[in-house]
Amino acid sequence: MEVFLSEDNQIITIVIIGVLLMVLVAVAMLLFLFLSQKKIIEKQIENKELEITHQKKIIQATIIVQERERERIAQDLHDDVSSKLNVIHLYANLLLEGNLSTSEYASVNEQIIEATNKTLESARKIAHNLLPPILDKFGLKSAIEELADTFNISKKISISSDINFPRELLNSDSELHLFRITQELINNSIRHGEAEECKISINLEDDKLHFTYTDNGIGFNSDDIKNKKGIGLKNIESRVAILNGKLSTKSALNKGIKVSIII
Repeated sequence: MEVFLSEDNQIITIVIIGVLLMVLVAVAMLLFLFLSQKKIIEKQIENKELEITHQKKIIQATIIVQERERERIAQDLHDDVSSKLNVIHLYANLLLEGNLSTSEYASVNEQIIEATNKTLESARKIAHNLLPPILDKFGLKSAIEELADTFNISKKISISSDINFPRELLNSDSELHLFRITQELINNSIRHGEAEECKISINLEDDKLHFTYTDNGIGFNSDDIKNKKGIGLKNIESRVAILNGKLSTKSALNKGIKVSIII
């Protein structure tokens, strides 16, 4: 009888130990899950903070782009329009004074007409820079092709294009942003990249608009973020963000640049 009780005690002890082990394992698993969940939440918070920081930078870059465009417009108005209007104002005052001979009167009239024509031409150029008429009337394809023709005629750079997508795919604001991006890339290729050739491709693939720009310039080290931002890509990045697109840039020294945008 004593031996039987001893065996019962052993069984009970084993059961208790087993239960305790199961409890410990359960506690350990709960603790592991808690710590894992905590790390996941911390990572999510970190990613959210990075996203917010990135969005702030994009907003700041967008504001900078807008301010630069305003400054350029103000400068153009001051240099090209205001100065010519001052000349017209001066000649108009001469006419009002009335102390002119017939030949002087005719000469002043001619100067006013010439200054007025130049002012109108300057105003047209400024309006064209703000919103090229061809972009508004015929769309992005025609506007980029006209832009390419202008540069090709100037011999500054040789530009080829392959553009094929439904015009109704983009609204006027999106077309303008892509046009400004194209201008920025071409200007960068000439000023910084020392490129002789570039190619612009815009096509619809899998319901996504794929914009690709390449040149044969001196390129830069893609790993050098400061260098990347230094050649105007920050402005392009802000416009791509407005379009809710994805931007990727590949480049290497003496191997040109490739910019891809998916919208």
